[in-house]
Formats: sequence, C-alpha cells, structure tokens
Amino acid sequence: MLEQFGILAFRQKTFTIHCKHTAAMSTLLINQPKYAWLKELGLAEDNNGVYHGTWGGQGEVSQIDSRRSKYRLAKASHATLSEYEETVQKSKEAWKVWADIPAPKRGEIVRQIGDALRKKIDVLGRLVSLEMGKIYVEGVGEVQEYIDVCDYAVGLSRMIGGPILPSERPGHALLEQWNPVGLVGIITAFNFPVAVYGWNNALALICGNVCLWKGAPSTPLTSVAVTKIVAEVLEHNSLPGAICSMTCGGADVGTAMAKDERVNLLSFTGSTQVGKSVGMMVQERFGRQLLELGGNNAIIVFEDADLNLVVPSAVFASVGTAGQRCTTTRRLILHESVHDTVVERIAKAYKQVRIGDPWDATTMYGPLHTKQAVEQYLAAVEKAKEQGGTVVCGGKVIDRPGNYVEPTIITGLAHDAPIVHTETFVPILYVLKFKEEEEAFGWNNEVKQGLSSSIFTKDMGRVFRWLGPKGSDCGIVNVNIPTSGAEIGGAFGGEKHTGGGRESGSDSWKQYMRRSTCTINYSKELPLAQGIKFE
Repeated sequence: MLEQFGILAFRQKTFTIHCKHTAAMSTLLINQPKYAWLKELGLAEDNNGVYHGTWGGQGEVSQIDSRRSKYRLAKASHATLSEYEETVQKSKEAWKVWADIPAPKRGEIVRQIGDALRKKIDVLGRLVSLEMGKIYVEGVGEVQEYIDVCDYAVGLSRMIGGPILPSERPGHALLEQWNPVGLVGIITAFNFPVAVYGWNNALALICGNVCLWKGAPSTPLTSVAVTKIVAEVLEHNSLPGAICSMTCGGADVGTAMAKDERVNLLSFTGSTQVGKSVGMMVQERFGRQLLELGGNNAIIVFEDADLNLVVPSAVFASVGTAGQRCTTTRRLILHESVHDTVVERIAKAYKQVRIGDPWDATTMYGPLHTKQAVEQYLAAVEKAKEQGGTVVCGGKVIDRPGNYVEPTIITGLAHDAPIVHTETFVPILYVLKFKEEEEAFGWNNEVKQGLSSSIFTKDMGRVFRWLGPKGSDCGIVNVNIPTSGAEIGGAFGGEKHTGGGRESGSDSWKQYMRRSTCTINYSKELPLAQGIKFE
C-alpha cells in the first residue's frame, strides 16, 4: 500500500509538473497557431543568440516581450564573453577568405542577400512590428530599406576605388588604393532593428570586410531571423558563415567590442550618453568609430510657407514610430504670423491619428517600446509644465494594454528651456514662436545634437542661406519636407553630439575602408619631391 501510494504520489507530482510546463509553454506566442509564421523565419521557442558559422549561446536566457500582447514571444540566449572571443577569432579567419574575393563578386553575394530578404519581407516586417512595436507598414518598410541598400551596394561594388593623381615627378605614378579595414563591429538600437544593420552590413561586405553584429537586447529575435537569412546565402555559396557573425547580449558584449583592437571599425547606433562612452573606449585604443547618436530635430515654418505641406509633414515627423526615430521632429519653430493657425491645424490632425494595434492596417501610431519610455514621457510632460509650457494636445497615458501614450503638443516654452534642449525619445512636440530668420536659424543650431533639420518657405534666397555656412549645422538639411524619411542614396548622419558618422549612400563607403597613397617609380631616375637635390 505504501509502495502504491508512493508511486501514485510520484505520478501525481510528475503530472502536475508537466501541466505547469505545458502552461508555461502555451504563454509563449510562438507556440500559438496564430503566430506559427514565426517559424518561417527559423525561430523556435528557444533561440540561440550566437552565430559564427555554427549556432550557440551559453549566456543568460531572456524572454522577449511582444509589444501588442501581454504574453512573451519566445526566448533567446546571450553570448558569454568566451563565446564572444570565439566569434571574433572565427570572424578574423573568415576575413582571409572574403578579402580575396573580387569586389564585384562580393556584390553578387549581397545581391543574393537582398533577394533572400525580398522573399521574407512580409514575415520579417511582422516580426519587427511585434518585437519593436512600430506599425506593420513601417516594419515592412524597414526591411525594404535593407533590400534597397543591398541593391545600391551591388552597383557600388563595381565603382569603389581611388583616383590616379598627377605626379610632379617624371616617370612616376601617384594613386590612391582603398582596402577593407577588416572586421566591422555593428551595434544597433531597438528602434530600427533591421535597417541600420543593413546600411552597415551591405556596404561593409562589398568593401571586403566581415561583420560582427550585436543588436539591441530587447530585439534579439529580429537579429536571429536576419542572421539566419544571411547565413543561408553564405552557406549556399560555400562561404564561411562567420563573414556575418552575431552575438546577442548586453553591455558586457558591447564593452568588449568597443575595447577590442581586433574590431577595426565599430559602428554604434544609440543614445548620445552611451555613444559618448563607446566613443571614448574606441578612441582610447586609437580605433576607428562610426557613431549615429541622438537628434533634437527642428522644423522651421516661415510666413510664406505652404501650410498644406507643413501640417502633414510635421504630424508624420513627430508622430511616426511613436516619436522613436532619431530623425523625429521634436521642435516646431513657427513664425509668429502663422503660429496660432499651424498649432490649431496640427492639434486637429493629432486628434485624428488612428492609435491601435500595430498590425491593424488602419493604425498610424502604436505603442512605445518599453515601460521605461512611458515613465520618461510622463516626466518630460511634467517638466515642460514646470518650465512654463502648456499642453495643447495629449499629455497622458492611454488606458489600454501595452505602452501607449498620447501624442503630445506643448506650446509656450522658451526656445532655450532645459526640456526643449533635452532629447526625449517619445512623441512630444515643443512648439516655439519666432520673429526673424536669424533667430530661427540660431535656435535650430543651439541644441547639442545636429542630425536633421528642415525649413518650409518659398523664398529661394532663404533656402540657400539655410543650406550655406550660416544656415543649419546639421548633417541632414531639408527644404519643404519633414526631418524624417531620409533616402538611402544620400549619406545619413549628423554633427556635434550626433557623432559625426555617415552611413548608407554618397561616399559613406569610405568609412569602411582604409586609404593608402601610393607612389610608383617606373623610371630609372630618382627625382625627389619639391625639387630637392640630395647628391
């Protein structure tokens, strides 16, 4: 009887544990039929967060939040520092193979990566929306941006190179030779978990570099999914997977990358505060860095502006991605003659912004990424009130599941109020009133960041003053369009506390290469430069 009781108790205990385990599994969205499409991206309940040709991840395991549900998505492991070390070693070995491949052939591999992304654009865009929180159409658009950069890089792979320069010495050739830097470390932020990696990855690859990616700790599933797509292309071409390595993790992995002399270029996208720390660590070892940091971006509206352009531009740039773009408009500087009219029209438009489920096709505005962001939003609203601001629209948390807040407009603040000069990564728009062009330009430039800026005017003289040396001091200087929505063909980046880095188009490829000035003597003489005689 005791034996039977013992066996029965054991079976009951086992059954209870099994039931609890099954219940725990069912709360992960990836195990629910509605989210079975996640497995099309190679994702599972447990996901390895390290890749260097093989998958691993022996570090901390985190459960990843869904931004549209109270349940978790799936689990992902972090890299240990020993796994980081192994990944760097494998990456350096892979570079020896990759660097020997001609640039146009490397471009062909990048073309295939772009095509592979095209096949998964819908499901990958849905994952971005689910894990980051941006609306579905923005998630798909972000994947499209990576695809577009791949297309751009393919053409670039047949064009990169330096000039042949006139030599002052007879029988001599003077030229520039551009070579890959080697290993490019890429640290990306939560708000663009695909596109920013794409900007760096596609250009770095055609330049002959290998890449080591650390995505944001809160969006590791996107990092894993993208890496699986890229890895499949490399494997199909019998190339080392470590050409595009990945290590999920937190500050420990990021710090290791910043301090590692084997990382020949570190591209970091994130806050100015963290970027400053990263930059100092890289500079301490005389390393090369590409920093894409904060932006306190302004739109200036003059008395002759077309308000039918101004209103939708300001609304899109301030509300898009729930104010979580580095190019989000945070300051709207209005000429006194149009101030009241523009505020009234934008406030009316704000009230028509469709807030809801990021997957709903009609939704224009989704949740913030974290609860911490909600707290920052509330703190900023209170500070703005304390400093003399008036909340015209919004200012409150929305009572619904998720990190939803009302898009907010605040007027009445001084142009140099502390809160106006603080970049808060939330949907708050500070509206300022000006009289003269000179003061408006000055207000644009007086903040520490220098990413994006725009004016609305029909005065061509003012346009060229804005573009000139006494105009905007930003890396992106627009006219009659918003501060956000940059095209891939131009160099993306900013000045001052934005970091000075440039990614994507124009000559941004030069950041991923090292330049050598080469002089070749093909004569039998040895003339010296500047006519010096040494006989």
